Amino acid sequence: MTLDQPTQELVLEFPDNRLLIDLCGPYDSHLTAIESALEVQIVRRGNVLAVMGDEGAQKRAGDVLNALYLRLETGKDVEPADVDRELRMGQSEQGTGSRQGDQLEMAVGNRIEIKTRKKLVEPRTDAQKAYVQSLFDNEMAFGIGPAGTGKTYLAVAVGVSMFISGHVDRIILCRPAVEAGERLGFLPGTQEEKVDPYMQPLYDALNDFLPGKQLAKLKEEKTIEIAPLAFMRGRTLSRAFVVLDEAQNATTMQMKMFLTRLGEGSRMVITGDRTQIDLPRGVASGLWDAERLLKSIPNISFNYFTSKDVVRHPLVAAIIEAYEADTEST
Repeated sequence: MTLDQPTQELVLEFPDNRLLIDLCGPYDSHLTAIESALEVQIVRRGNVLAVMGDEGAQKRAGDVLNALYLRLETGKDVEPADVDRELRMGQSEQGTGSRQGDQLEMAVGNRIEIKTRKKLVEPRTDAQKAYVQSLFDNEMAFGIGPAGTGKTYLAVAVGVSMFISGHVDRIILCRPAVEAGERLGFLPGTQEEKVDPYMQPLYDALNDFLPGKQLAKLKEEKTIEIAPLAFMRGRTLSRAFVVLDEAQNATTMQMKMFLTRLGEGSRMVITGDRTQIDLPRGVASGLWDAERLLKSIPNISFNYFTSKDVVRHPLVAAIIEAYEADTEST
Protein backbone atom coordinates (compact mmCIF):
# COMPACT_ATOMS: atom_id res chain seq x y z
CA MET A 1 0.00 0.00 0.00
CA THR A 2 3.07 2.28 0.04
CA LEU A 3 3.22 4.58 -2.98
CA ASP A 4 6.28 6.60 -2.24
CA GLN A 5 8.76 7.20 0.54
CA PRO A 6 10.57 10.50 0.26
CA THR A 7 12.90 11.49 3.06
CA GLN A 8 10.32 13.87 4.54
CA GLU A 9 7.27 11.62 4.60
CA LEU A 10 5.90 8.13 4.14
CA VAL A 11 2.84 8.03 1.88
CA LEU A 12 0.26 5.25 2.30
CA GLU A 13 -2.76 4.66 0.06
CA PHE A 14 -5.90 2.91 1.33
CA PRO A 15 -8.31 2.06 -1.52
CA ASP A 16 -11.56 1.69 0.50
CA ASN A 17 -12.57 5.11 1.80
CA ARG A 18 -15.16 3.62 4.21
CA LEU A 19 -12.48 1.52 5.87
CA LEU A 20 -10.13 4.50 5.94
CA ILE A 21 -12.72 6.45 7.95
CA ASP A 22 -12.82 3.60 10.49
CA LEU A 23 -9.03 3.45 10.47
CA CYS A 24 -8.78 7.13 11.40
CA GLY A 25 -11.31 6.69 14.21
CA PRO A 26 -13.89 9.12 15.60
CA TYR A 27 -12.53 12.65 15.14
CA ASP A 28 -9.25 11.03 13.96
CA SER A 29 -8.69 9.68 17.48
CA HIS A 30 -6.80 6.60 16.26
CA LEU A 31 -4.41 8.76 14.24
CA THR A 32 -3.92 11.03 17.25
CA ALA A 33 -2.99 8.05 19.42
CA ILE A 34 -0.41 6.88 16.87
CA GLU A 35 1.01 10.39 16.50
CA SER A 36 1.36 10.77 20.26
CA ALA A 37 2.96 7.34 20.80
CA LEU A 38 5.45 7.52 17.92
CA GLU A 39 6.04 11.29 17.75
CA VAL A 40 4.99 11.57 14.12
CA GLN A 41 2.50 13.70 12.23
CA ILE A 42 -0.16 12.04 10.07
CA VAL A 43 -2.02 14.05 7.42
CA ARG A 44 -4.97 12.72 5.43
CA ARG A 45 -5.27 13.64 1.76
CA GLY A 46 -8.26 11.92 0.21
CA ASN A 47 -7.60 8.19 0.48
CA VAL A 48 -3.93 8.74 1.28
CA LEU A 49 -2.22 9.15 4.66
CA ALA A 50 1.12 10.96 4.78
CA VAL A 51 3.33 10.21 7.78
CA MET A 52 6.01 12.74 8.71
CA GLY A 53 8.72 12.39 11.30
CA ASP A 54 11.81 10.35 12.06
CA GLU A 55 12.41 7.66 9.42
CA GLY A 56 12.21 4.79 11.92
CA ALA A 57 9.04 6.22 13.48
CA GLN A 58 7.55 6.69 10.00
CA LYS A 59 8.10 3.02 9.23
CA ARG A 60 6.64 1.91 12.58
CA ALA A 61 3.58 4.11 12.06
CA GLY A 62 3.18 2.67 8.56
CA ASP A 63 3.31 -0.88 9.94
CA VAL A 64 0.66 -0.03 12.56
CA LEU A 65 -1.64 1.65 10.02
CA ASN A 66 -1.33 -1.18 7.52
CA ALA A 67 -2.00 -3.81 10.21
CA LEU A 68 -5.11 -1.97 11.42
CA TYR A 69 -6.38 -1.54 7.85
CA LEU A 70 -5.86 -5.25 7.21
CA ARG A 71 -7.89 -5.95 10.33
CA LEU A 72 -10.73 -3.83 8.93
CA GLU A 73 -10.51 -5.69 5.60
CA THR A 74 -11.15 -8.96 7.44
CA GLY A 75 -14.42 -7.56 8.79
CA LYS A 76 -13.25 -6.72 12.32
CA ASP A 77 -13.65 -3.40 14.08
CA VAL A 78 -10.77 -1.21 15.19
CA GLU A 79 -11.14 0.03 18.76
CA PRO A 80 -8.70 2.10 20.85
CA ALA A 81 -7.51 -1.18 22.44
CA ASP A 82 -6.57 -2.49 18.98
CA VAL A 83 -4.54 0.63 18.25
CA ASP A 84 -2.84 0.28 21.63
CA ARG A 85 -2.06 -3.38 20.93
CA GLU A 86 -0.48 -2.63 17.54
CA LEU A 87 1.67 0.07 19.10
CA ARG A 88 2.82 -2.19 21.93
CA MET A 89 3.41 -5.47 20.14
CA GLY A 90 6.79 -6.46 18.68
CA GLN A 91 7.47 -5.85 15.03
CA SER A 92 8.57 -9.40 14.12
CA GLU A 93 5.13 -11.00 13.82
CA GLN A 94 5.09 -13.11 10.71
CA GLY A 95 3.62 -16.43 9.59
CA THR A 96 0.27 -18.04 10.13
CA GLY A 97 -0.85 -21.27 11.72
CA SER A 98 -2.88 -22.82 14.49
CA ARG A 99 -2.27 -24.83 17.63
CA GLN A 100 -4.43 -27.04 19.84
CA GLY A 101 -7.04 -27.57 17.13
CA ASP A 102 -9.52 -24.71 17.04
CA GLN A 103 -8.70 -23.34 20.51
CA LEU A 104 -6.07 -20.88 19.49
CA GLU A 105 -5.95 -19.19 16.13
CA MET A 106 -3.31 -16.94 14.65
CA ALA A 107 -5.10 -14.44 12.48
CA VAL A 108 -3.30 -11.28 11.32
CA GLY A 109 0.33 -12.35 11.02
CA ASN A 110 1.15 -14.35 14.12
CA ARG A 111 -1.31 -12.68 16.47
CA ILE A 112 -3.14 -14.81 18.98
CA GLU A 113 -6.91 -14.68 19.20
CA ILE A 114 -8.85 -16.29 22.04
CA LYS A 115 -12.41 -17.24 21.09
CA THR A 116 -15.15 -16.83 23.70
CA ARG A 117 -18.93 -16.74 23.37
CA LYS A 118 -19.13 -12.94 23.45
CA LYS A 119 -15.89 -11.61 22.01
CA LEU A 120 -12.46 -12.28 20.59
CA VAL A 121 -9.67 -11.51 23.03
CA GLU A 122 -6.22 -10.56 21.77
CA PRO A 123 -3.07 -10.01 23.85
CA ARG A 124 -1.93 -6.39 23.75
CA THR A 125 1.74 -6.75 24.70
CA ASP A 126 4.53 -9.21 23.92
CA ALA A 127 4.51 -10.45 27.52
CA GLN A 128 0.75 -11.07 27.32
CA LYS A 129 1.21 -12.95 24.05
CA ALA A 130 3.91 -15.20 25.54
CA TYR A 131 1.71 -15.76 28.61
CA VAL A 132 -1.33 -16.84 26.57
CA GLN A 133 0.84 -19.14 24.47
CA SER A 134 2.18 -20.75 27.65
CA LEU A 135 -1.36 -21.32 28.95
CA PHE A 136 -2.07 -23.49 25.91
CA ASP A 137 1.33 -25.18 25.90
CA ASN A 138 1.75 -26.08 29.58
CA GLU A 139 -0.30 -28.00 32.14
CA MET A 140 0.62 -25.46 34.80
CA ALA A 141 1.47 -21.80 34.27
CA PHE A 142 2.25 -18.90 36.61
CA GLY A 143 1.53 -15.28 35.74
CA ILE A 144 3.37 -12.88 38.05
CA GLY A 145 3.27 -9.10 37.87
CA PRO A 146 1.53 -5.89 38.89
CA ALA A 147 -2.16 -5.07 38.77
CA GLY A 148 -3.68 -4.21 35.41
CA THR A 149 -1.49 -6.46 33.26
CA GLY A 150 -4.30 -8.87 32.30
CA LYS A 151 -3.04 -11.93 34.17
CA THR A 152 -6.42 -13.08 35.43
CA TYR A 153 -8.49 -11.71 32.55
CA LEU A 154 -6.48 -13.61 29.93
CA ALA A 155 -6.41 -16.79 32.03
CA VAL A 156 -10.21 -16.77 32.33
CA ALA A 157 -10.52 -16.06 28.59
CA VAL A 158 -8.33 -19.08 27.78
CA GLY A 159 -10.35 -21.19 30.23
CA VAL A 160 -13.62 -20.24 28.51
CA SER A 161 -12.05 -20.92 25.10
CA MET A 162 -10.88 -24.38 26.14
CA PHE A 163 -14.26 -25.11 27.70
CA ILE A 164 -16.38 -24.17 24.66
CA SER A 165 -14.02 -26.12 22.38
CA GLY A 166 -14.42 -29.27 24.52
CA HIS A 167 -10.85 -29.59 25.80
CA VAL A 168 -11.97 -29.29 29.42
CA ASP A 169 -15.31 -30.12 31.04
CA ARG A 170 -15.45 -27.38 33.64
CA ILE A 171 -13.90 -24.15 34.86
CA ILE A 172 -12.90 -23.62 38.48
CA LEU A 173 -11.84 -20.18 39.66
CA CYS A 174 -10.64 -19.54 43.19
CA ARG A 175 -9.02 -16.92 45.39
CA PRO A 176 -7.75 -16.83 48.97
CA ALA A 177 -10.44 -15.07 51.04
CA VAL A 178 -8.00 -12.55 52.51
CA GLU A 179 -9.04 -9.00 53.32
CA ALA A 180 -7.01 -6.29 51.57
CA GLY A 181 -5.93 -4.26 54.58
CA GLU A 182 -9.41 -3.73 56.07
CA ARG A 183 -11.77 -5.73 58.22
CA LEU A 184 -15.05 -6.60 56.53
CA GLY A 185 -16.66 -8.02 59.66
CA PHE A 186 -19.29 -10.72 59.82
CA LEU A 187 -21.18 -10.52 56.52
CA PRO A 188 -24.84 -11.60 56.45
CA GLY A 189 -26.29 -14.19 54.10
CA THR A 190 -25.46 -17.67 52.87
CA GLN A 191 -21.96 -19.06 52.52
CA GLU A 192 -21.92 -18.08 48.82
CA GLU A 193 -23.11 -14.56 49.61
CA LYS A 194 -20.40 -14.18 52.26
CA VAL A 195 -17.55 -14.98 49.85
CA ASP A 196 -18.97 -13.29 46.73
CA PRO A 197 -17.32 -9.91 47.47
CA TYR A 198 -13.92 -11.60 47.35
CA MET A 199 -14.76 -13.33 44.06
CA GLN A 200 -16.23 -10.33 42.20
CA PRO A 201 -13.23 -9.78 39.87
CA LEU A 202 -13.63 -13.36 38.63
CA TYR A 203 -17.35 -12.81 37.99
CA ASP A 204 -16.49 -9.64 36.08
CA ALA A 205 -14.13 -11.52 33.78
CA LEU A 206 -16.63 -14.33 33.13
CA ASN A 207 -19.38 -11.82 32.32
CA ASP A 208 -17.16 -10.44 29.58
CA PHE A 209 -16.88 -13.83 27.88
CA LEU A 210 -20.19 -15.65 28.41
CA PRO A 211 -23.82 -14.53 27.98
CA GLY A 212 -25.54 -13.93 31.32
CA LYS A 213 -28.14 -16.71 31.01
CA GLN A 214 -25.57 -19.28 29.94
CA LEU A 215 -23.22 -18.28 32.76
CA ALA A 216 -26.02 -18.57 35.32
CA LYS A 217 -26.96 -22.03 34.00
CA LEU A 218 -23.35 -23.24 34.06
CA LYS A 219 -22.91 -21.99 37.62
CA GLU A 220 -26.12 -23.70 38.69
CA GLU A 221 -24.88 -26.98 37.18
CA LYS A 222 -21.49 -26.52 38.90
CA THR A 223 -19.81 -26.63 35.49
CA ILE A 224 -18.35 -23.27 36.42
CA GLU A 225 -17.33 -22.87 40.05
CA ILE A 226 -16.07 -19.77 41.81
CA ALA A 227 -14.94 -20.53 45.35
CA PRO A 228 -12.43 -19.58 48.06
CA LEU A 229 -9.13 -21.43 47.98
CA ALA A 230 -9.95 -23.28 51.22
CA PHE A 231 -12.78 -25.11 49.43
CA MET A 232 -10.27 -26.94 47.22
CA ARG A 233 -8.95 -29.15 50.01
CA GLY A 234 -9.51 -32.89 49.48
CA ARG A 235 -10.56 -32.59 45.82
CA THR A 236 -9.00 -34.04 42.67
CA LEU A 237 -9.70 -31.71 39.74
CA SER A 238 -9.83 -33.71 36.50
CA ARG A 239 -10.52 -32.29 33.00
CA ALA A 240 -10.84 -28.83 34.50
CA PHE A 241 -9.33 -25.43 33.79
CA VAL A 242 -8.40 -24.14 37.23
CA VAL A 243 -7.32 -20.59 38.04
CA LEU A 244 -5.91 -19.46 41.39
CA ASP A 245 -6.07 -15.67 41.48
CA GLU A 246 -4.26 -13.41 44.00
CA ALA A 247 -1.93 -16.30 44.77
CA GLN A 248 0.43 -14.06 46.75
CA ASN A 249 -2.16 -14.28 49.54
CA ALA A 250 -1.98 -18.08 49.75
CA THR A 251 0.18 -19.50 52.51
CA THR A 252 2.85 -22.08 51.71
CA MET A 253 0.61 -24.92 52.91
CA GLN A 254 -2.38 -23.60 50.95
CA MET A 255 -0.29 -23.34 47.80
CA LYS A 256 0.98 -26.91 48.16
CA MET A 257 -2.59 -28.10 48.77
CA PHE A 258 -3.85 -26.30 45.67
CA LEU A 259 -1.07 -27.42 43.31
CA THR A 260 -1.54 -31.06 44.29
CA ARG A 261 -5.25 -30.96 43.27
CA LEU A 262 -4.18 -31.24 39.59
CA GLY A 263 -5.92 -34.19 37.94
CA GLU A 264 -5.88 -35.92 34.55
CA GLY A 265 -6.57 -33.64 31.58
CA SER A 266 -6.55 -30.45 33.66
CA ARG A 267 -4.77 -27.12 33.34
CA MET A 268 -3.82 -24.85 36.23
CA VAL A 269 -3.03 -21.15 36.14
CA ILE A 270 -1.67 -19.31 39.17
CA THR A 271 -1.64 -15.50 39.08
CA GLY A 272 -0.28 -13.08 41.63
CA ASP A 273 1.43 -9.80 42.43
CA ARG A 274 4.33 -10.07 44.85
CA THR A 275 3.96 -6.40 45.85
CA GLN A 276 0.38 -6.81 47.15
CA ILE A 277 0.65 -9.42 49.91
CA ASP A 278 -2.19 -9.06 52.43
CA LEU A 279 -1.22 -11.94 54.69
CA PRO A 280 -0.64 -11.24 58.40
CA ARG A 281 2.84 -10.10 59.36
CA GLY A 282 5.20 -13.05 59.67
CA VAL A 283 3.17 -15.38 57.40
CA ALA A 284 5.14 -16.33 54.28
CA SER A 285 3.55 -16.11 50.84
CA GLY A 286 3.17 -19.46 49.11
CA LEU A 287 3.79 -17.78 45.76
CA TRP A 288 7.40 -17.08 46.72
CA ASP A 289 8.03 -20.71 47.69
CA ALA A 290 6.30 -22.08 44.58
CA GLU A 291 8.44 -19.89 42.36
CA ARG A 292 11.60 -20.99 44.17
CA LEU A 293 10.79 -24.72 44.22
CA LEU A 294 9.09 -25.37 40.88
CA LYS A 295 11.10 -23.44 38.29
CA SER A 296 13.07 -26.47 37.12
CA ILE A 297 10.06 -28.78 36.64
CA PRO A 298 9.07 -29.43 32.99
CA ASN A 299 5.58 -28.34 31.82
CA ILE A 300 5.44 -25.59 34.44
CA SER A 301 5.98 -22.11 33.00
CA PHE A 302 6.64 -18.82 34.77
CA ASN A 303 5.58 -15.65 32.99
CA TYR A 304 6.46 -12.17 34.26
CA PHE A 305 4.88 -8.78 33.68
CA THR A 306 6.08 -5.24 34.40
CA SER A 307 4.45 -1.81 34.46
CA LYS A 308 5.02 -1.68 30.69
CA ASP A 309 2.37 -4.40 30.32
CA VAL A 310 -0.35 -2.48 32.18
CA VAL A 311 -3.38 -2.19 29.90
CA ARG A 312 -5.67 -0.26 32.21
CA HIS A 313 -5.64 3.55 32.30
CA PRO A 314 -2.14 4.96 31.55
CA LEU A 315 -2.08 6.48 35.04
CA VAL A 316 -2.06 2.95 36.53
CA ALA A 317 1.34 2.25 34.96
CA ALA A 318 2.67 5.58 36.23
CA ILE A 319 1.38 4.86 39.76
CA ILE A 320 3.00 1.40 39.78
CA GLU A 321 6.32 2.85 38.58
CA ALA A 322 6.21 5.55 41.29
CA TYR A 323 5.71 2.94 44.02
CA GLU A 324 8.45 0.72 42.56
CA ALA A 325 10.88 3.62 42.47
CA ASP A 326 10.08 4.52 46.09
CA THR A 327 10.64 0.90 47.18
CA GLU A 328 14.00 0.79 45.41
CA SER A 329 15.11 4.08 46.98
CA THR A 330 14.29 2.84 50.48
